[in-house]
Amino acid sequence: MRAIYLANKKSNIDYVYSKESQERIKKYLDIDKEVYCQEDLEANPNGFTDVEYVFSTWSMPGGSEDKDDFARFFPNCKAFFYAAGSVKYFADHWLDKGIRIFSAFAANAIPVAEFTVAQIVLASKGYFQALRGYTKPDNYKKANEASVAHKGNYDENVGIIGAGMIGKKVIELLKPYKLNVFVYDEFLTSEQIEALGAKKVTLEEMFECCEVISNHLANVPQTVGKIKGEHFERMRKNTTFINTGRGQQINEEGMINVLKKRKDICALLDVTIDEPVKEDSPLYKMKNVFLTPHIAGSQGNEVQRMSELVVDQMENLLTQKPVQYEITKEMLAKMA
Repeated sequence: MRAIYLANKKSNIDYVYSKESQERIKKYLDIDKEVYCQEDLEANPNGFTDVEYVFSTWSMPGGSEDKDDFARFFPNCKAFFYAAGSVKYFADHWLDKGIRIFSAFAANAIPVAEFTVAQIVLASKGYFQALRGYTKPDNYKKANEASVAHKGNYDENVGIIGAGMIGKKVIELLKPYKLNVFVYDEFLTSEQIEALGAKKVTLEEMFECCEVISNHLANVPQTVGKIKGEHFERMRKNTTFINTGRGQQINEEGMINVLKKRKDICALLDVTIDEPVKEDSPLYKMKNVFLTPHIAGSQGNEVQRMSELVVDQMENLLTQKPVQYEITKEMLAKMA
């Protein structure tokens, strides 16, 4: 059974697929040593008709505006294994041809959730304001006051916008803390959210009552611009907004206008509408905005978790054991 690695940035395969994962694949499949990219497919369109299994990760062909149908090169493909998160930019064509897709979105959710929880814990202590304020001895007292104005991580309210794979993991990791977790999610019922140990609220209620609010909305058309300036206006004094989801869910202009007026609230933005943020953006100069360059997801050794997950699914599929994390058309409508 022939298999191949596919990625436009060929070095991504060795970065994500550990030697152990690659050896596990070899035990089951006759996988080519070469990593193929979009140009290789187009240069030899009939050279992949016998491929039954494809393994990929970040820089998968198909990310262009027109979402080109690269599945057409694999008429006999049975399954596609994607050792990364979102498959939205290429999955339709593969699913339309009856090719099963398995994604490592669950593995990639773990570092994002860990990063988020770390930020929640620090934000509740006023860490970010204290960090920015404590620049010399004369600022010590003022920086300390900025910190103690926050309520800490006991019996406070935390808001989670979107309880998909990442949002659920954040809620799970927050359980050791005595915190009241509130969730906004249009796809889940009150009973389902209560089963997670949280309470369902509206966006308006969340922004009014929570010390820290974290966005994990799926990147779908109905969520674009969902979080508006009016929501930030409702925030309590000395509260924090975190975004590790997608920048498109935020009305950025509205958010900036409120943050300019409300120096007491702050935003921790790992994602923005433009990445990188445009050079003339006020976000760079605002003292209550903290920017990071989209680092919450898997990096370093964390990426190997993604290849281990898809290789697990490959082994289960080929040995007729139960599989997980298979992508369906219905899932695409709700996924980031």
